[in-house]
Amino acid sequence: MDLLIKNAQIIDFSKNFVGDIYIKNGIIEKIGKNLKEYCEVLDLKGYVVMPSFVDLHSHFRDPGLTYKEDIESGSRAAVRGGYTAVNLMANTKPVCSDMKVVNYVKNKVKQIGLIDVSQAVSLTKDMQGEDVSHLDLLEDGVKVISEDGKGVASSKVMFEAMKKIKEKGFVLMDHEDDKEIFATDSRLGENLATFRDVELAKTIRCNLHVCHVSTKEALSCIINAKKEGFSNITCEVTPHHIALTNEIDYRVNPPLREKGDVNFIIKAIKEGFVDAIGTDHAPHSEEDKKNGAPGMSGIETSFSICYTKLVKENNIALNKLSEIMSKNPSDILGFNKGRIDIGFEGDLVVLDLNKKYEIDSSKFESKGKNTPFNGMEVYGEILRTLKGGRTVYRKY
Repeated sequence: MDLLIKNAQIIDFSKNFVGDIYIKNGIIEKIGKNLKEYCEVLDLKGYVVMPSFVDLHSHFRDPGLTYKEDIESGSRAAVRGGYTAVNLMANTKPVCSDMKVVNYVKNKVKQIGLIDVSQAVSLTKDMQGEDVSHLDLLEDGVKVISEDGKGVASSKVMFEAMKKIKEKGFVLMDHEDDKEIFATDSRLGENLATFRDVELAKTIRCNLHVCHVSTKEALSCIINAKKEGFSNITCEVTPHHIALTNEIDYRVNPPLREKGDVNFIIKAIKEGFVDAIGTDHAPHSEEDKKNGAPGMSGIETSFSICYTKLVKENNIALNKLSEIMSKNPSDILGFNKGRIDIGFEGDLVVLDLNKKYEIDSSKFESKGKNTPFNGMEVYGEILRTLKGGRTVYRKY
């Protein structure tokens, strides 16, 4: 469809100006001022338009755990949060270890038609930590390999997997968790696993993306690798590891950390060492959460929390937030979105940055209402989400 956006404050990773955007057949065709086209016109004077967000780390629980979430409810939650693309983790039931599950997810996503999806495949077959031969059978369309929720205990297995991942051009998204240590010392468990896998990735030169980094030691290891020139190593942090500390009693994996870790993460974002915000959207039923299931439903609150904590409270430029929520995640996944430039998809989000509101989990589109942010006041309300110029979410 064709759409002309007028008089908006246009912000992405590299630009900030008031002007117009013309989207033709779903693609940005013109950017400028005083544009005139014979099509639908959306006057957004007084509002901000940014590229829609891309999440490297989500759980939609489909197939097999759809009482927590399914692809339709997850897609609705995503667009309500300003996201039009997500990477879904493999810890479904059955585990996504083959093209049958990949194709099931992609077909369902296409039928629903709200977002784009990358479906991750497990690093070891059925997440049993041993066999990586299934990686040889994967077809085109798979981008990400991840044993999300588990660390791989065997260094030899990880070494063999990384060689296959490099050969096939995949991205390894790694949950850093030394199980033998993690249960008694989660900080040391995360750090040891990060140190090992960064060293392996430096040797093999595979694309390693470290998920939800939460400690200053693990992040320092990644920063040092970047300074040494290893551009194949990237990382993400979560909104909850930015906004909360372990003074809050709420179970996530990795756990909430100390104030010093939070400050170190924010400093690393300012200095350009953090590549992405990953929500780790992990919806659970009320009963599962009461029984100790780790995680929170986070895709609908991610932008507002990050905008409030990073931009409003820590003076990080909105351009930088756009870079780590849109451009970089899109580049890592190979999507043609994440920036407002000619030739890119017209996936945009309309924002009222001055609007202060209270998070109300009862209004979530996600089936999972589990969040420690319920009742928190934040800035930056999402008014509309556009996919290819088509409205897929509208607040009012």
